[in-house]
Amino acid sequence: QLQLVESGGGLVQVGGSLRLSCTASGFTFDYKAVGWFRQAPGQEREGVSCINSYGDNTYYTESVKGRFTISRDDAKNTVYLQMNSLKPEDTAVYYCVAGHDDMLAGMSGVAIPYWGKGTLVTVSS
Repeated sequence: QLQLVESGGGLVQVGGSLRLSCTASGFTFDYKAVGWFRQAPGQEREGVSCINSYGDNTYYTESVKGRFTISRDDAKNTVYLQMNSLKPEDTAVYYCVAGHDDMLAGMSGVAIPYWGKGTLVTVSS
């Protein structure tokens, strides 16, 4: 069964940090871009960050630049999202995705074949 499984979400105070992890099973991240979307209550889903298949090019949405860092470990079939200086507006369900390198050109405008079920991040003020 093809799955992406996220972990690392939880409750954190403003200014705190969390590291999200996502591991694939049933397939590998080889030759695939991987990334993260999020969806806050009552809001549209937003592409947060992604990294290309070579691991040498990244994308971040403007609101997380300088605070979030994406990385990948293909030997472990895992992608990470290090989130620092968290703000209440970062509260959302975070979804791991895997797809093609065209994701780097615009996460919301491309077809993405693999999605996780999400992990909730809550930032309290």
